[in-house]
Amino acid sequence: MEKTGRSVDEFVAQVSPAKRRRDAETLITMMREVSGREPALWSGSIIGFGACHYAYPTGTEGDMPILAFAPRKASTTVYLDSADAHADALAALGPHTTGASCLYMKDLESVDLGVLRRVLEETQRRTAGDELPGATITVLD
Repeated sequence: MEKTGRSVDEFVAQVSPAKRRRDAETLITMMREVSGREPALWSGSIIGFGACHYAYPTGTEGDMPILAFAPRKASTTVYLDSADAHADALAALGPHTTGASCLYMKDLESVDLGVLRRVLEETQRRTAGDELPGATITVLD
């Protein structure tokens, strides 16, 4: 994954529907506070904070944001270190679905933002602290 150099503000201004744009603005504020970093646009539609390099013993490696989300038409996708690692917290979040390392929410106004913040804090701690199972992580910025 690579940073695109495109403007995050210009990208968010074009996000639709309006609810997804509102949620993107809320997540930018929250992730900026949690990470202490400014947002950057990655791979065209992922808004990320910070950067790290990951490497697996299999030889798979690359760069990725430490915290990230993507405002999609159907829902907002928040990228986690592992959805299973946050199962207890996510049980108290409110309406959502998950994938292996993805959290999908249709409306941030219907979830507990305090729970979401704690999940993001823990994801950042685990990712930046090189605690991803099977991977070696090097923080780049």
